[in-house]
Amino acid sequence: METRKLISLEVSKISYQDALKDIIALSKRHRPAYACFANAHMIIEAYDHPQFGEYVNAADYVFADGMPLCKGIDFIYNEKQERIAGMDFMPSVIQRCHEEKLSIVFFGSTEEVLATIKKRMDHEFPDAVITTLSPPFGSLDSYGEAYIEQINAAKPHVVFVALGCPKQETWMAQHYRKINAVCMGVGAAFPIFAQTQSKAPEWMRKSSMEWMYRLCQEPGRLWRRYWYTNTKFLKLLFLQKSKGND
Repeated sequence: METRKLISLEVSKISYQDALKDIIALSKRHRPAYACFANAHMIIEAYDHPQFGEYVNAADYVFADGMPLCKGIDFIYNEKQERIAGMDFMPSVIQRCHEEKLSIVFFGSTEEVLATIKKRMDHEFPDAVITTLSPPFGSLDSYGEAYIEQINAAKPHVVFVALGCPKQETWMAQHYRKINAVCMGVGAAFPIFAQTQSKAPEWMRKSSMEWMYRLCQEPGRLWRRYWYTNTKFLKLLFLQKSKGND
């Protein structure tokens, strides 16, 4: 897979449709694999914590989830990169799984969100075989072999993982080899798909202002993160540009 290094991560150079085709092909083969959806927060998390960066860069795919990454690649390499956002990509994969009667596990989030996802799946995508698992909030050690056994018992083609960054990426890196499916860390895509949270307007998504929409939804939790990560992302991006593509 061709990649472009952006600060701390090797971002996959691939179109949305080719990414979808590859993921479905891997899933049909029941090959252990995992994909991460990178944004500015993940890049800074990887920069600040090199072990986490290794976990993400070891993935089969590191998709450019956020528009700042797409614009960053254009800024550094003068190349266009299509955005592959988890909240958009997950429904695309679900549609293909529905069409081809493939099995899906939704792992993470809350019982309430998963119940809403199941209701929507039963109504709109009845030919997709689904299993939902909501582990209690806790450390990664509590998401070990017992849950992996439950996932494998469902014989999934695809496992959507929503434990939040950096937990979901770390969990996938540590456990994906034991799961004969494609794992994808999609985080906030669960409540978006369940329609318990809303997407930012299209103009905000295209102009790299989606973070502001989320900040307005959860100011108490997110303002420190965005102040730190957005500022540091821009600083490191310009530093990489000044040093060249290496």
